[in-house]
Order: sequence, then C-alpha cells, then structure tokens
Amino acid sequence: MDKIAVLIPCYNEEKTVEKVVRDFKAVLPEAVIYVYDNNSSDRTVELAEKAGAVVRHEYMQGKGNVIRRMFREIDAEVYVMTDGDDTYPAEFAREMVDKVLEHQADMVVGDRLSSTYFTENKRPFHNFGNSLVRGTINRLFHTEIKDIMTGYRAFSYQFVKTFPVLSKGFEIETEMTIHAADKNMQVDNVIIEYRDRPEGSESKLNTYSDGAKVLMSIAKLYRNYKPMNFFGLLALVLAVMSIGFFIPVLMEYIATGLVPKFPTLIACGFAMMAAIQSVFAGLVLSAGAQRSRQEFEMNLIKVDMHYKELKENDR
Repeated sequence: MDKIAVLIPCYNEEKTVEKVVRDFKAVLPEAVIYVYDNNSSDRTVELAEKAGAVVRHEYMQGKGNVIRRMFREIDAEVYVMTDGDDTYPAEFAREMVDKVLEHQADMVVGDRLSSTYFTENKRPFHNFGNSLVRGTINRLFHTEIKDIMTGYRAFSYQFVKTFPVLSKGFEIETEMTIHAADKNMQVDNVIIEYRDRPEGSESKLNTYSDGAKVLMSIAKLYRNYKPMNFFGLLALVLAVMSIGFFIPVLMEYIATGLVPKFPTLIACGFAMMAAIQSVFAGLVLSAGAQRSRQEFEMNLIKVDMHYKELKENDR
C-alpha cells in the first residue's frame, strides 16, 4: 500500500502534464504519481513517463470512468486527486494530505472559489455555474462546502473504497460531494490558488452541456439520497396546483349550484391523488435510504478493518 498516491486523470494534456508530475514529485517526494491516460492522441503518455509518473490506461471515455478505475486499482493511506492541466498548484498538497493523515478528514476540498478563481477564470458562465451549484447543494444538503466542482481533492482510504462511482463524466465531483454529505463523512476545506490554463491548453468542459448534466445529476442524487424531501416538494407543488384550480370551481358551485368546468374538476382530483401518491412514495423510499445508510456504516467498518490489515502487512 502506498503512503500517498497522487492521481492525475489525463486526456490530451501534453502541454502541461510533465510540469504537473514534476511539481507534485517535488512537494510530495514520498508519493507515487499515477497518470491515468484516457485515450489521448498526443504525447501525454510519453511526457508523463519521462517525468517519472506511473502511467496506466482507462479506455472508457470520461473522467468518471477514469476515477472509477483509479479507485479500484490503487491502495494508499491518502489519495490526492488533481488535474493534468496545471491549474492547481502543487504546493497546497501537503496541507491537504495532513488534513487526512492527522485530522481524520475523509475528503479535503481544494477551495478555488474563496481565492483567485473568479479573477483567473476567463469563462463567466463557468463562474456563474460554480456559484449556482455550490449554493444549491449547500442548501439542499445543509452543508458548508466551499467549492463543489473543484478537481483538487484529497481522500482517505475509507472514502475511496466505499464511494460508488456512478457518473461517467465531469459530474463526478458533484457526486463525491453529495455522497460525503449524505454519509456524514468529515469534509475539510483548504483554500488554494487557482490559475487559468496556459496558452494553447484547451478545456475539455462544455459550459452548457456539462452544466446541464451537473444540474440533472444534482436532481437525481437529491431524489435518491433525500427521497422524502424530493417527493414531499413534488407533492406540495401538485397539491397547490390542485387547490388553486379547484377554488374557482368551488366558488362557482356555491354561487350557482352548477359545475360547468367538469374537466378542470377531474384534473384537480387526479393532481391531488398524485400528490398523495408522492407522499407515500417518499415515505417508502426514505425507509430504503435509511437502510442503505445503515448498510454503508457496516461496510465502512469492514473497510476500516481491511485498511488496518494492509498497514500491518506493510510493517
């Protein structure tokens, strides 16, 4: 088992990957640097190997697929995940590692948004999107995480081996954050500096399509992790609509004794029935979510025992 593993998912990062590997080797000389290539068509692999990284491959396209492969294959006491585009300075890695090793953090978030992100990043919609996602998740899940979508993080062994990677693409950071919040795992923030990509290095993110995927991912995860809240809100909306359209029909019936808008009355009835069904769906799924949390805690105990065995074997 490695003491520290630095994980760098890469897709066509020949302009920056060599520098990123060398920077992290300088800051964390005891770490093993892993570069996972995701079907690059340039010299990413060659330059990563030249810089001293262990290069492996994931042939299913997408950052989520790469991270799934990393988490399955590597055992370490602490993991540092960063991007290969040289936007995250390596000098903050030691503080993030110490948060895991000495303060029992399960996930440490490299917080760009509290420092230089909004001045360095030249894409205004990305700035807006990061703020929107941060505000939405912190309100929905009652957290105080400062940067939801940062790619610079540190993890404990227990987090990595109990995190079910479901996302295939850039929604993975959002999924990590919500998983940690729902499972009551310790999340610490470390303020980092952010620098924009160097000239000639192109982002793989599509502002609109990837942003839409992230928002859809938040809605799905909220439904799965907080089903009573999700379906309760849906029931409230349906009930308000039903009552809102029913009141004029009722008032006219009181005044004239007639119901000339039978289709509206029928629609109101169906909407109210759907609201009641939503409440019961939320109750049933909430019981399932509670059971899932209990199973997670039992699995966490097993993972922790395995972690201790690995450390003993290394000694």
